[in-house]
Amino acid sequence: MPFLSKHKYTLFGVLAILLWSSLTAFVRDLSELFSPIGGAALVYSVSALFLMVVMGTPKIKSFPRAYLIIGGSLFVTYEICLALSLGMANTRLQAMEMAIINYLWPALTILLTIIVNRSKVSFLVYPSIAIAFFGVAWCIGGDQGLSVTSLISNIADNPLTYLMAFSAAIIWAIYCTVTIKMSGGKNAITLFFIATASSLWLQYALSNEPSFTFTTQSSFTLLTAGIVIGSGYALWNQAVIGGNIILLGTLSYFTPIFSTMFASFYLSVALADSFLHGVVLVTIGSLMCFWVTHTKAIRK
Repeated sequence: MPFLSKHKYTLFGVLAILLWSSLTAFVRDLSELFSPIGGAALVYSVSALFLMVVMGTPKIKSFPRAYLIIGGSLFVTYEICLALSLGMANTRLQAMEMAIINYLWPALTILLTIIVNRSKVSFLVYPSIAIAFFGVAWCIGGDQGLSVTSLISNIADNPLTYLMAFSAAIIWAIYCTVTIKMSGGKNAITLFFIATASSLWLQYALSNEPSFTFTTQSSFTLLTAGIVIGSGYALWNQAVIGGNIILLGTLSYFTPIFSTMFASFYLSVALADSFLHGVVLVTIGSLMCFWVTHTKAIRK
């Protein structure tokens, strides 16, 4: 079909975004089927193997050293913080809160870019970032919505997971800011997945988590999750070749909504209106940041 042939790279990107939206649900499910660290190690191992089959075995010497060391360290740390914050959350609802905190990274990326490059931007950027943070606070507040007391109480209930989720958002913002210049147009995603899986296996070996018990259901979920997550990265790698990056970039800001909808259905979690309102605010804040900075760049 002419349409599919002409827009295939853009369609690859759309599919990648939809596949990434399943990460929260799958990682949480695997942490319950196996264990937080063990489940993450398993799924990243499957994803790494899948990427090696699809994209080939990475050659370390073909990548800039600074990109491998700095970019790789940031990527591995981010993935571990995100996966463990989802897996170690006390409840499935709390795991979904971790995911929403992670989606602060677009606003944080723009903020870091402004700071690092000392860019002159519209004053609307800062209210946009505030709206995204406001949305996260609304999600964490629970049924009471925006309540400082409820917010503090929920965070105090499991401070480590909230710290890891917020750290993940900051780390990914730094990764997006610094690796563009370091990568030299190269993509070491397969190598980074291998490093992430290896780091998680080391943590699992040093932990007190139980050994694995594989069933037909858990094995199928693991295989599906590994392929889905790996496919997302593989398809995105193709999308950037010839896809409509502006459209895909805009669509990616709706990931919090896609992720919330899928996780709510897959994990059978009923969401309060306050949580949904918070998700929408995070999305709006991120979109506003993108729109303000993008239109500013066009005018220049």
